[in-house]
Amino acid sequence: MSRPAAFLDRDGVLIVDCGYPHRPDQLVLIPGAAEAVKRLNDAGYVAVIVTNQSGVARGMFSQETMHGFNALLVARLAEGGARIDAVYAAPHHPEAVDDRYRHPDHPDRKPNPGMLLRAIAEHDLDPARSLMIGDNPSDMEAAARAGVAGYLFEDGDLDQFVAAILAT
Repeated sequence: MSRPAAFLDRDGVLIVDCGYPHRPDQLVLIPGAAEAVKRLNDAGYVAVIVTNQSGVARGMFSQETMHGFNALLVARLAEGGARIDAVYAAPHHPEAVDDRYRHPDHPDRKPNPGMLLRAIAEHDLDPARSLMIGDNPSDMEAAARAGVAGYLFEDGDLDQFVAAILAT
């Protein structure tokens, strides 16, 4: 039986968006982030990070650095009892300095739904019972295009935001 997923944007939802964060000193959790993910875990959601990471395409940091930073985020959330089940990142951008990441409209780069659709297929997830929390209209468009309910997080305590969603 398919499980519901909570798709979570990274920068601006789980961590403070300081502009292309990739160093350990830039990993600052949003208030209530670990508690929110744990709440979603406890409610039966598979927690999946879906993040555009054009800093790789722009040559600001390597894909290895990005993966290391994401692993550190997963570990930091785990310290608060939260479980991230998968991380999907789109390092593509139309104006990439590295040809490997240059693409005019990569299917994974939000607002395209590629990362969500891949996670749905790879983890047997039910889009109709899933949700996406993002801080940009592109996150909401990706969710809609994947058949997932979208919730726009603007600021505040992420756990309070998630509690309100789950209460409805």
